[in-house]
Amino acid sequence: MYISLILLTSSLILTQCSIDAHGTSLTDSALSAAKSAHAVLLGAIGGPKYGVGKIRPEQGLLKLRKEMGTFGNLRPCFFASPSLTARSPLKEEVCTGTDFMIVRELTGGIYFGDRVEGNPSDGADEWAEDREPYSRREIERITRLAARLALAKNPPSKVWSLDKANVLATSRLWRRVLTETMQKEFPQLEFEHQLIDSAAMIMVKNPRALNGVIVTSNLFGDIISDEASVIPGSLGLLPSASLSGVPDGEGLCNGIYEPIHGSAPDIAGQGVINPVAAILSVAMMLLYSLNMARESVLVEQAVRIVIDKGIVTRDIGGNSSTVEVGDAVAKELETLFSQ
Repeated sequence: MYISLILLTSSLILTQCSIDAHGTSLTDSALSAAKSAHAVLLGAIGGPKYGVGKIRPEQGLLKLRKEMGTFGNLRPCFFASPSLTARSPLKEEVCTGTDFMIVRELTGGIYFGDRVEGNPSDGADEWAEDREPYSRREIERITRLAARLALAKNPPSKVWSLDKANVLATSRLWRRVLTETMQKEFPQLEFEHQLIDSAAMIMVKNPRALNGVIVTSNLFGDIISDEASVIPGSLGLLPSASLSGVPDGEGLCNGIYEPIHGSAPDIAGQGVINPVAAILSVAMMLLYSLNMARESVLVEQAVRIVIDKGIVTRDIGGNSSTVEVGDAVAKELETLFSQ
């Protein structure tokens, strides 16, 4: 059976391109278009040209997240093909079968708390303070997102909650609210609390032990997701999503989808960048924002077939160009759609 897939798209310039063209990293018109769309697919942002300037590309992304209300960041850690386990920095027997999703609370916590820097006077010591505020509502919201993602799996996934409840007051609130929410609203799901430092060790010693859905705060999620990103062997392999709601298939769930890698200015324009992360970001977009689960699976299958055929970029041991990999995936996808 052949399925025709038509996406109405608009191209917007954001971040560094917007700075060059308009003097701002996010124009009002681009923001309005993004908020009215079903989903936003981003390329990589940043570059040395803008690193210390007053107007920086990252400001546009942060504003976009805030205005769109994308409170939950999803970072999967898996192997797009079993053949890629040999590329992992971990031994194959350690990393084989790794498959978890990190759900990071994205709009609260220490990155959005008050910052104070004290100026030393009269010989006093210099000091600084960052506050990490979290509310019950914020914790309940991210817990529900993680739980819904776990329920979407067959069988349902285990939910892991990472915190530092032995030290931090916010983590104690996090643990208490998450426990209450899971027990009251999702009693059918298994969940377990894990201290963040212990989880970081488990992730490199036995990452399969954390298979399922991992939910954690903004700061801890920022760090642990970067640790997880090296397991598959290349940053060019992993997608991400930032969602404004819970993808239950019943209503609009706008989101921002992007590869986890940066703009790689040292190799930009050479045609060697791995497009797999961007392609798999489209698969996530189809699943979570467009309610097109079958099409999402077919995109993932097409990527797996191409990798298994050895059509890969140099970061994972191949010599194919960005265009060659992309064209190969498109060809396989067309074949899969026609079946």
